[in-house]
Amino acid sequence: MLSLTVLLATLLYAGIGLFIFGFGFWLWDKITPVDLWGEICRNQNIALAIFAGSIAIALAIIIAAAIHG
Repeated sequence: MLSLTVLLATLLYAGIGLFIFGFGFWLWDKITPVDLWGEICRNQNIALAIFAGSIAIALAIIIAAAIHG
């Protein structure tokens, strides 16, 4: 059975991970010299969309490994 402390710890770590992921992706977007959202949506730059997706997956793997230990 799942105890309350385990559930709260899981939710806390998930929230921390989501916050770090969002901040990291936002920071990466600000560091790049191009308007990422505009380039993907307006100009239909598929290569940049694939690259942004790979950055997001890599960032999520790094955060998951750091939280898991």
